Amino acid sequence: MSQQDRQRLLEELAEPVCASYGVELVEIRQTQARSGWTLQIVIDRPRSDGKPGSDVTLEDCTGVSRDLSTALDVHEDLLPGAYHLEVSSPGIERPLVKLADFTRFAGREIAVKTFGPIEPAPASAVPGASAKPTKPKRSFQGTLIGVAEGAVIELDENGVVVRIPHGEIARANLVHRF
Repeated sequence: MSQQDRQRLLEELAEPVCASYGVELVEIRQTQARSGWTLQIVIDRPRSDGKPGSDVTLEDCTGVSRDLSTALDVHEDLLPGAYHLEVSSPGIERPLVKLADFTRFAGREIAVKTFGPIEPAPASAVPGASAKPTKPKRSFQGTLIGVAEGAVIELDENGVVVRIPHGEIARANLVHRF
C-alpha cells in the first residue's frame, strides 16, 4: 500500500472519531522505523471565546487516542505490526493543511515551505511595494491574505504578494510572536 493510500485511509478512519469528540482532525503524520509505525495525530477546536488558540483538552486527546487505537486494531492491515499513536493539540504554531485553514486564519502571520521554488509577484503588481527584484525561493513568512481562485494561497511578505498553489506547500504553520 502506498503512503498516500495509507494516509487517505487513516484520515477516513480518524475523521469520525474526531467528530465524535467535537474536534477537527488537523493533520496525520506517519513515519516508519524499525520498531514500527508512529502516527502523530493533531486535533483542534477553536476557542469558545473567539481568541486565538485551541480549546482541546487532555480528555479530548485521551478519548481520541483510545477510540482511534481501537479502530486501528480492527483495521490491522493499515499498519501491519507494532505502532505508536500520539494525539495532541496543535500548539501555538498550528499547522495549516487544508484550504479551509488558510481561509480561517487570514490576517495572521504564517510561515510556508514549498516543495520547489516559487517566484513572488513582481513589485510593480503590488501597490506601495518597493521595486527591488525578487528571486524564486522555497521559504516564506508574512501575513496570510487568504485563498484565491484555483486553490492558490496569497501571502503578503513585506509588501510583496506571494501566490502559492496549495499543492506546492510542503509545510505551513501559524507564527506566534512572544
